Amino acid sequence: MWKGEPRMAKSLMAPLPLHPVTGNVSKEEKEFWEQPDGEGYKPCLDFNLKYRKASARISKERRRFLVVVASGGLNQQRNQIVDAVVIARILEAALVVPVLQVNPIWGDESEFSEIFDVEHFKRVLRADVRIVSSLPSTHLMSRQSIENQIPLWCFTVLDSCQVLQTGKGRLNEEGLLILKALDSKLSKNLPHDLQKLRCKVAFHALRFAAPIQDLGNMLSKRMWIEGPYIALHLRLEKDIWVRSGCLSSLGPEYDKIIAKSRESQPEYLTGRLNMNPIRRRLAGLCPLSALEIASLALQPLVAEFPNVMTKEILAKGGELSPFMNKASALAAIDYIISLSSNVFIPSHGGNFGRVMQGHRAYAGHKKHIRPNKRAMLPVFENSTFSSDEFGKNHQDAAQEISGPT
Repeated sequence: MWKGEPRMAKSLMAPLPLHPVTGNVSKEEKEFWEQPDGEGYKPCLDFNLKYRKASARISKERRRFLVVVASGGLNQQRNQIVDAVVIARILEAALVVPVLQVNPIWGDESEFSEIFDVEHFKRVLRADVRIVSSLPSTHLMSRQSIENQIPLWCFTVLDSCQVLQTGKGRLNEEGLLILKALDSKLSKNLPHDLQKLRCKVAFHALRFAAPIQDLGNMLSKRMWIEGPYIALHLRLEKDIWVRSGCLSSLGPEYDKIIAKSRESQPEYLTGRLNMNPIRRRLAGLCPLSALEIASLALQPLVAEFPNVMTKEILAKGGELSPFMNKASALAAIDYIISLSSNVFIPSHGGNFGRVMQGHRAYAGHKKHIRPNKRAMLPVFENSTFSSDEFGKNHQDAAQEISGPT
């Protein structure tokens, strides 16, 4: 049973109903499709009395405004938008609809309203934070205070965090604060009501714009009507090689392009700067390479499962045309289709895999399987493994997310 406002259940970005697995299936097949036990956990947006009393004042704020510039790919931007709403709530400021910074890797210039349903975003959060489409004329000439980053030491006592103390001061003085480089800097250890607000933003308010949502739903139904399906997220985008510090196996020409991008934008390399690509791979920090995906995954996969589909195959004449060369819109369509799958399997971590795992857990504890790349490395290095040995090793190494997360 849903806990909280009944209307919140209607606003949830929910997947299609779980497709039943019927027919004569083996024990192994039954185990594969079996869904995790939710142990009775349900979404809860039941805010306490103190939060609700403060909402009456905060949701009417008309003098102080927070502007947030969200960077990165779609799911990185989603995370930053979630944090932006929480920060606006903490600062008791009105939030201007976030600005989506042009991604230097993808060159996607989409605005917030092209990716997300702005009016739905405002409506769902109207009791928590006042959200406006643009700054009022009284604030356009204000001196814009820019914070390049929020310190990593923002923990539970948020008022003691320097940037938020400074932010409150500047908001009081100038009525405007602009925040950039917000990626995952806000603590995950927040009071319960702010954690609930995070869920409300991520899974209720951030619905995709109607053209994207409608096409994503349509393609999901085309998959669903054929039976239960697996969503396999293969991270072969250019940015994963730039960010991970790994080799793609696409050949020297592509490795040079990736190395050049990494050198020109060193800030995109995520962690462990002292490790070369070989050491990263041995430590299990690299995604499956193009060669591994092609020879060890796609070829046997297509041979075993003739109904391997992509959104490009699912879409009929011209349906994807409005979104071509728009990486965020295409990623949003992938998101919608993956959300409704019986099983979701990412080839690597990253924002998409983590956000999808959380959304599927929140919306019904749907199955998520994460390969253990370090444990599977001997299989990738040994081409003499039979298909049975490969399957057994994969089954032993896979880390199945089988409970509430």
